[in-house]
Amino acid sequence: MSRITHIFFDIGSTLVDETECYNHRIRDMIAGTDITFEQFCEKAKLLGFGEAIKFFGLTKTPWHSEDERLYPDTAEILQYLCDRGYTLGIIANQAAGTEQRLDKWGIRQYFSSVTASSEEGVAKPDFEIFRRALEKAGCSADCSVMVGDRLDNDIAPAKALGMKTVWIKQGMSVYSSPQGDFEQPVYTIANLTELKRIF
Repeated sequence: MSRITHIFFDIGSTLVDETECYNHRIRDMIAGTDITFEQFCEKAKLLGFGEAIKFFGLTKTPWHSEDERLYPDTAEILQYLCDRGYTLGIIANQAAGTEQRLDKWGIRQYFSSVTASSEEGVAKPDFEIFRRALEKAGCSADCSVMVGDRLDNDIAPAKALGMKTVWIKQGMSVYSSPQGDFEQPVYTIANLTELKRIF
C-alpha cells in the first residue's frame, strides 16, 4: 500500500450503521404475516437479504433513513487517515442529498470529493461511477483504495479497474463470501478501526 494516496469509502454499512434500518424494514415487511423476525433473518443468512424477500414472497418496504447512525469509530478513523496524509473520497449508491447527510453526521469535512449515484445518474457496480470519482479526485486507480461492505458493488468493480480493495464485513456482508478471484479483496477487516493496521 506504499503508493496509495487516495482512499474511497462506501457509506451504508461501511461508515454508517444500517442495522436498525434493516430490522425496521423486516418488521414492516412481515407485519400481518405468520413469518417471524427470526425466520426471516435465518433465511437472509443463508440466501442474502434480497433473496430472502423473494423466498417469502414479501414486498420491499420503504427505507427508514432516520434509523441510520455512524459507527462509533467512523469519525476517529477518518481523522486518523487525514492526519496520515491520505485524501479521502466517497463512492456510494445513495438517495439524493448525500453531501447534506454527510454534513448532518458531522463527517463531510473529511472528504475532498463525493461521488454518489443519485447525483451522478449512474450506480455501482457500473465502472463509470468509479471512473468519475477518480477523475474528480485527480488520481489514478493504482494509487487508490476502495473500502466497502459489498463484494459485488465495491470490491469486484474497484479491483477490475486496478484499485486496491478493503472489504469491511459489517452489516449484511457478514453473511457473504467471495464467489471467485474477481471478488477477492486485498484486505478483509471487521470494523473501521482495523484500517489502522493497513494504513
